[in-house]
Amino acid sequence: MLRALEIRDMLIIDRLELELRPGLNVLTGETGAGKSILLDSLGFVLGWRGRAELVRQGAEQGEVTAVFDLAPDHPARGVLEEAGLPVSDELILRRVNTRDGRKTAWVNDRRSSGEVLRALSDRLVELHGQHDDRGLLNPRGHRALLDAFAGAEGELAETRSAWSALSRAETALSEAEARLAAARAEEEFLRHAVAELDTLGPEPGEEAALDAARRRMQAAERIRDDIARAHQALEKGAEPAMGDATRWLDGVADSAEGGLEAPLAALERAMTELGEAMAGIETCLDGLSFDASALETTEERLFALRALARKHQVLPEELPSLAETLKARLDALDQGAADLAALTAARKEAARRYDQAAEALSARRRNAASALDAAVTGELAPLKMERAVFATEIGAAPDGPEGRDAVQFTTATNPGAPSGPLNRIASGGELSRFLLALKVALSERDAGVTMIFDEIDRGVGGATADAVGRRLARLAEQGQVLVVTHSPQVAALGAHHWRVEKRVADGATLSTVTPLDPTAREDEIARMLAGDTVTTEARAAARALLAG
Repeated sequence: MLRALEIRDMLIIDRLELELRPGLNVLTGETGAGKSILLDSLGFVLGWRGRAELVRQGAEQGEVTAVFDLAPDHPARGVLEEAGLPVSDELILRRVNTRDGRKTAWVNDRRSSGEVLRALSDRLVELHGQHDDRGLLNPRGHRALLDAFAGAEGELAETRSAWSALSRAETALSEAEARLAAARAEEEFLRHAVAELDTLGPEPGEEAALDAARRRMQAAERIRDDIARAHQALEKGAEPAMGDATRWLDGVADSAEGGLEAPLAALERAMTELGEAMAGIETCLDGLSFDASALETTEERLFALRALARKHQVLPEELPSLAETLKARLDALDQGAADLAALTAARKEAARRYDQAAEALSARRRNAASALDAAVTGELAPLKMERAVFATEIGAAPDGPEGRDAVQFTTATNPGAPSGPLNRIASGGELSRFLLALKVALSERDAGVTMIFDEIDRGVGGATADAVGRRLARLAEQGQVLVVTHSPQVAALGAHHWRVEKRVADGATLSTVTPLDPTAREDEIARMLAGDTVTTEARAAARALLAG
């Protein structure tokens, strides 16, 4: 329910605070007094697209605040939760429009987007008038109205779920078919490549190891002969000479009276170092020994790895992972037929579930259509349209998340006249009364929504206007209805009444809204009946209307 509306510096409103209540709220006033500005301002704070220039002349910015009370199960709570906004029993919307056109919005004191405002608006407010494109003029909304009357929420949820599952199943099947077709196009290549890689059997790190071994063997060929000659020279020359020298010196050492001790010690050390050198050279020679065919085998393996890598345009070290990838693709090809059969079965089952859900929804709609026709027809007679025929036609539509039915409201407003789409046959005033009849039929489904009717009674008077007012009052019993009206019969049935009027202050035209007490209300209805000059008869008629 809309509890309060505060407007500052919007068009010809400098400051206005409107406290609204449950039931039928009536706004009256002369043409041009500013009633439409209230709706423009409310639409602005709800994110509706409307006038571009809203800021009052001379002001830097305009601002509108709307306060709503939310019941525990109000659908607006879901919008707030999805947007990550605070949720409470009170919803405060505030939106500012600067002189240069920038717009900023807050929801419960959190910055928000116009998209969130519009999502909240769809759950908070319905605006209807003689040119109501959200109700009857748009055939796309007829199905939603029928579903609301039918109470088809469960069937709709099941159909949407089944449609999502079917869409996923069809996507999975399509992607699998595409993958399988691509795999089959390269099947010959895959089988040849996998066989070739299996035959070669590349191992991780193998190419680097082979390259290092090859370089060692190539180096060994170049240096082994020189190392062997050095070993031979030491073995045949240095070692025997040093041995002979040691024996000769050792034989005369005693006669040298200690003069040969140092040379003999040095020769002993040299013999030890020479032995270590000989052992090291022998170890190196052993390491450089290899079978001549080993180099050829190593090179053949290395060159085969590199050739296969070039063929597949990868690095040699990537060959093992390439082999695994190609094997997986070949396995997928071999498994593809079985997977495709499973996905086809899943798609068939999803289609069966969708067919079942969509048919249940269609049945619910067909059963509700005749009841809706009867309910609307029952409301048309008091609205002076007793000869009109209202019918809900259900035809075929492409499958979708909301079923496979196209719903259209049709009418024949005069006996013998052909029926046709409501938006083509009915006049503006007739369309308003059709809408009102529909809203009364749907009143139990609209709890929690503030309904606004903008001069929906235009062009009717007398008993018809009274019937319109009584149906608006019935709608208001379920929650809150706000009516902008020029009809005294409608105004008299309101539970709460405000008068919108213009005044001139300091050369500026401003609009004000005044709540009316019983006396002022009688004066206003008398004015609506009589015009500028309120007569005694008009006052008596006003009292009679207010008395019911």
